[in-house]
Amino acid sequence: MLVYLSLMDYLLEVEGVRKAFPGVLALDGVSLQVRAGTVHALMGENGAGKSTLMNIVTGLLAPDGGRVTLRGRVAMIHQELNLMPSMTVAENIFLGREPLTRIGFIDDRALWRRTSELLGALGININPDDRVSDLTIAQRQMIEIARAVSYEAHVLIMDEPTSALSEREVAQLFTIVDDLRARGSAIIYITHKIDEVFRIADEVTVMRDGRVVDSLPASQLDRDRLITMMVGRELTQLFPKDNVPADRVLLSVKGLSLDGTFADVSFDVRVGEILGVAGLVGSKRTELAETIFGVRRATSGGIFIDGVPANIDSPAAAIDRGMAFLTEDRKTSGLFQPLCVHENMEMAVLGGEFVSNGFVKQTKLLAACRATAAAVRVKTPDLFEPVQHLSGGNQQKVLVGRWLLTAPRILILDEPTRGVDVGAKAEIHRLISTLAAEGAAVIMISSEMPEILGMSDRVMVMRQGRVAGIVNRSEANQVDLMRLAAH
Repeated sequence: MLVYLSLMDYLLEVEGVRKAFPGVLALDGVSLQVRAGTVHALMGENGAGKSTLMNIVTGLLAPDGGRVTLRGRVAMIHQELNLMPSMTVAENIFLGREPLTRIGFIDDRALWRRTSELLGALGININPDDRVSDLTIAQRQMIEIARAVSYEAHVLIMDEPTSALSEREVAQLFTIVDDLRARGSAIIYITHKIDEVFRIADEVTVMRDGRVVDSLPASQLDRDRLITMMVGRELTQLFPKDNVPADRVLLSVKGLSLDGTFADVSFDVRVGEILGVAGLVGSKRTELAETIFGVRRATSGGIFIDGVPANIDSPAAAIDRGMAFLTEDRKTSGLFQPLCVHENMEMAVLGGEFVSNGFVKQTKLLAACRATAAAVRVKTPDLFEPVQHLSGGNQQKVLVGRWLLTAPRILILDEPTRGVDVGAKAEIHRLISTLAAEGAAVIMISSEMPEILGMSDRVMVMRQGRVAGIVNRSEANQVDLMRLAAH
């Protein structure tokens, strides 16, 4: 039941809410109170029930029991981007709320003006006439944020809003949040990034397995206690990178260029090495990774594997050469949403040891998928669950599992822990480190500086489509890397 009140200290009160799906009790008597003029962080592992609870608050789902009391309007920035790629920025922001002329047609000038004023007030430098399909993932995320703010909601829910943003854009978002808080809005902030909680949150609620563990002022928590509340155990090592790379170069990129995108990129990755790739949004890290994997065709330069030129003109050719590529955009270019978990995981290995005389060894393949899903801690009723029913973080773990099944020699990871909880993040880091220790060469693109510094043997910084510098692990620090990225 949803009740609107006119005056109360809490803009949102959730009392004993319960929600069940087939085979899963998503919420079990959850209660939550959110005050006006505060940022309330909602924490928990993937599958803890955070997104389900917020979908009930916004009316997208009906609870099976309990009560939600809401004062005023509510808007939500979803973890998965929900923009219309073929439409412009302005059309997306005010979709269904367009200003009209006197005779009922859309007033394009007024639409452009309102969008321009909104983006300007938020410090977002994007043209209202730009088509969303031409924007980067980070720019699309900022448009999602602008759209939510445009509703002037009393309660604004942000579900992993910084998952695709650079440090500079995160700072910009936090300025927006501070302004909304000062106006008396309540912000519910869902994130897996522990550092963000202590930068911005007034109160913290931790969920685990569909229940609330506790709600406390952020000032009463520290990093270790918060992690323990989230995962129910202590994490001894978030960045388990300790192996030493061999001297032998496995992958060599020489003078690689893609006209109009990046130019003259050269680097080596040794056996057992993790090469971190840092840079601001627009530095063309993703485009470089896609070119190495054959998604794009380089206009000059070369790729060498074990010192031998590799003609990689398609992803299939890259996979044949022992490469794997984890895309940053799981929704658009990663997952097959209607298919189940094991069907998504097995996509890259439908051949070799799992096929005999043209037939798939389904029992063996299913066992491999089950073992890999357990290794990356995919939370699902079973492997036959449609992947679209999983939380965003668990979908990411399915993608990681897909490529782990291929036992790759060269692993390219684009934001591998985006939207993944701290416990699963540690597991993914452990698996990456294990692959490196077994001789794989790893290229890891990440916008999270602690991940870059904690997992990389060397860090390559890109700026505007060129290599700004390559720094050894022992010499790398956040200040110097940001200076290279933004100089």
